[in-house]
Parts: sequence; C-alpha cells; structure tokens
Amino acid sequence: MSAIDTLIAQEFGDFAHIVHLHARERRDHAALIQGERRWSYGELDGVMDRVAAALQRHGIRPGEAIAISAGTSIEYAAVFLGALRAGVAVSPLAPSSTPASLKAMIEDCGARLLFLDQASGETLAKAAPLAPLDPGALIRVALDRSDVGLEFDAWLAPAGGKPSSVAIAPGAPFNIIYSSGTTGTPKGIVQPHRMRWAQVQRAKTFLYGRDAVTLVSTPLYSNTTLVAFFPTIVHGGTVVLMGKFDAASFLALAEKHRATHAMLVPVQYRRLMEHPDFDRYDLSSFRMKSCTSAPFPAALKAEVLRRWPGGLTEVWGMTEGGGSTLLFAHEWPQKLHTIGRPSPGNDIRLIDDQGREVPRGELGEIVGHSPAMMSGYHNQPEETAEAEWHDEEGKRFIRTGDIARFDEDGFLILVDRKKDMIISGGFNIYPGDLEAALVAHDAVAEAAVIGVASERWGETPVGFVALKPAAHILPAELREFANARLGKTQRLAAVEIVDRLPRSAIGKVLKRELRERYGKTRFESATAT
Repeated sequence: MSAIDTLIAQEFGDFAHIVHLHARERRDHAALIQGERRWSYGELDGVMDRVAAALQRHGIRPGEAIAISAGTSIEYAAVFLGALRAGVAVSPLAPSSTPASLKAMIEDCGARLLFLDQASGETLAKAAPLAPLDPGALIRVALDRSDVGLEFDAWLAPAGGKPSSVAIAPGAPFNIIYSSGTTGTPKGIVQPHRMRWAQVQRAKTFLYGRDAVTLVSTPLYSNTTLVAFFPTIVHGGTVVLMGKFDAASFLALAEKHRATHAMLVPVQYRRLMEHPDFDRYDLSSFRMKSCTSAPFPAALKAEVLRRWPGGLTEVWGMTEGGGSTLLFAHEWPQKLHTIGRPSPGNDIRLIDDQGREVPRGELGEIVGHSPAMMSGYHNQPEETAEAEWHDEEGKRFIRTGDIARFDEDGFLILVDRKKDMIISGGFNIYPGDLEAALVAHDAVAEAAVIGVASERWGETPVGFVALKPAAHILPAELREFANARLGKTQRLAAVEIVDRLPRSAIGKVLKRELRERYGKTRFESATAT
C-alpha cells in the first residue's frame, strides 16, 4: 500500500494535502479536464497554493467562508480546493437563484469574497444593495474574465507563492451548502471535514482509483456532484467537467475520455436511455454509475442495467447527512423497487409522528446516524433542533422527512416525502403511489401528484404528466387509467398534461412550483371514504 493509500485509509485526512502528495508523485497526471483544457495535478496543486495564499492575503481566517456563484469551470474547482488548503469553508451558491435569495445567502454565510461569473453578476445586480460587510465591501472575483469582478489570474497570489500551513480539525466547516430543496427558504447546511472524509471512505465501494475518470455533468454547487468529485480527486483520478448536461455531449465525452464513473440524477438517465444513438456509443470503460437526488424508477434502473456496461448504484441520503442507503442494482436486480440497505456504519431507524420507533415492516419517517452528519443549519439553531431526533440513550439522528418501510431482507422501500403527503377525507394519501399508477401507462414519461384544496375533502390529489415523444392521450383517459389501479380513497380528481415538470438544476421535481401555479384551483373529486 502506498503512502497516499495509507492516508486515505485513515479515520481522518486533509483533502488539500493529499492533492499535494498526488502532485509530487504523479505531477503530469490529468486532474481536471474541460473541453480542450487540461490541468495536471502539478498545475492544480500550484493554483491551489496561489488561491490559499491570496485568501490569507485578504485576511480570510480558517473557519470563515467564501462564496462561489458561477457555472462549472476548472477555475471553480481550483478555488474550492484552494480554499480548503487555507482552512476556509466554501459556500457554493446556485447561479439559478433569485436575486433576493442569492443576496440573502451571501450575507448569511458572511462571505467577504465572492467568486462569480457574468450571469451571476447580472442576477446579483437585480437585488437590493448588499448589506455592508465588516471590514469593507464584498470583494468580487470573476472566474470567466468578465467585468463583474477582479480578473481571476490577477487576483491570484504570484506564481510560486505558498500559503501559511493550516491544521485542519475534523469538526471544522468544509462547506456551507444552501439547500432550499423543493420547499423555498434557503438553509445553510454546514458540512464538517469529517463528514466529507466519511463520504470519501464510503467511495471505496464505488471502485474509485488512480485510473478513475469521472464525468461530471451536474453543477459543482450541488452535493450530488461533490460526493463524486472529491472521492475522484482524493484517489488521484481525473474529473471531466461538463458545463451543461446534454445527452449527446455526455455520450461523446464518455466515449472520448473512456469514462469509468458518473453520478447522474434520474432525469439524466431517462434522457440518455431515450437518446436514439445511445447504443452506438462505446461505454464499455464504465466501472460504476451512480444515481441520487430523486426517486429512481425500478423500470429505468432495469433498462440502465440491460443497456449500459458496468455496475449501477443508487445512493439515497440527504445533504444534511445522517444516514444513507446503497442499492448495488447489478448485485440485487430483484430489489430494484427499493433504495437498498443502510450504508456500512450507518444506523437507520423509522419513527412515527410521536417520535417512537415503529416495528419492522411498518411505515415510518426515516432518521439516520452516521459519521457523515451536518454540524447544523448555519445561524438557525431552532431549525437544527427540529431536524434532529435522539434515541433513549441520547444518540443524535437526522430526520429526513421521507416515509419508508423495511422489507423482510432489510432493504428500505421509499414511499414518499412526509411533507408531500395528502390528507383527503381524513385518509393519508402518498403521492408516490399515484405517480406510479400514472407512469404505468405507456404514453407517460413522468408524473407528479400534489394535493390541492377541496371544499368536500380538504385536499384532493391532482396529477401532472409529461408524455413520451410522439405520444398522445387525453387527460381524462389517463385519469381513468390510473384510478382503475388505485384504491377508492386515492383517486385522482384531475390530470393535466404539461410539456415538462418543473425541476431544480439537479433534477428534483419542484412540487412547490406546481402548488404555486395550480394550488388556487379547486378540484372536486371522487375521492371518498
């Protein structure tokens, strides 16, 4: 075992130091590729030093945060990694945020330095002026050579510059990820270094190594991306960055670079499977594909297994951490309807509305404890307390809001989000059951169900459906098809056909937007006791 492998196997390690060791051992090996640009580990290590030294020049202390709001780029990755070398936390912000949200997140994390691109600069200009930040105004650095901030290369410390050494504590903040999820108000999830390190160690089961080539097609501000990006870099592999996902471009890049790994969300898998030229590409280099962030339909998993070489792993978990499950779909093809078993070292339990554990086989909210747990929500102690559950011995768990049950083999079957549950006529209705009934129709590509106001039942379920290419069917026919497969209390009041479901940048269906767009309409249904 090499010295680097020995460090990776330890209970805790310093990400930035390991990059330095890779640079010493394999200086010319590709670390980051984007388009025709290629940075070796030697080049990346040098720029990380310059970023860290520049942060220290500005007086940014260990534990403080900087913010990044920009599209995916090599410079983005270098700033993130360089900040870690200075012991500085990173707050990666979604460029798609509203002006008010972007402003609020920058102020909440306390960043004195913002790295951005032209698009984010234009968004920020639409917001009210930022509150004054001591000791001065927010410093902006442009990663794309635009005029929205200082030019990145000019901002960097001089070539060859070295930062002061910083000791990294396991509990120190690694990043603050603002996750409005599908609910709206951004909350800053503080992930400590120990949490990210635990994810690196979990990645051993994903077959990362020095010859890994990971194709990244989701944004760098997303936790979905980072759980694949950092293990690749720590193990000395190569990350190929895509600015924006496109099925044809993904397939071409995968073949060109002989990709071994990818972390994708379900909607990306669906678009890849639907691409007419999918089977013409040579994807035999793939070692492991992963999926997270949204429900992964069993039929889609089966199609990926059948047509795409290499293993397939579904990872269920939250940005907040706590507990995760793994489904090695290629090993358990008979369990594709589940999200797998608890990850090694994870304690996952199910509780009822009163916080009591439920018996095996019954439905309950998932709570989890593991080495990968957030410190809490930044500046929101009450929200943090609400997200926690403690067992009788005082052990801390993170509540997920997901409803599930364990099967007889210990695999977890996900039912729905607790907050998405519809209460109609006093009965609990889980949208996932109704969505499955809609998707069972050959014409349906995807579906989402929400509860809308009903004078008779309080709430009643309404379905929104996107059809497959060239498919045609009337909404009433779909409603009749689904209701024939549902119980009396589950029946849909209406079905609407839409061009596409609203989604976040990482593929989560934004039911909040559906509620905002359609929630004022009152549907009356056949839902009854």
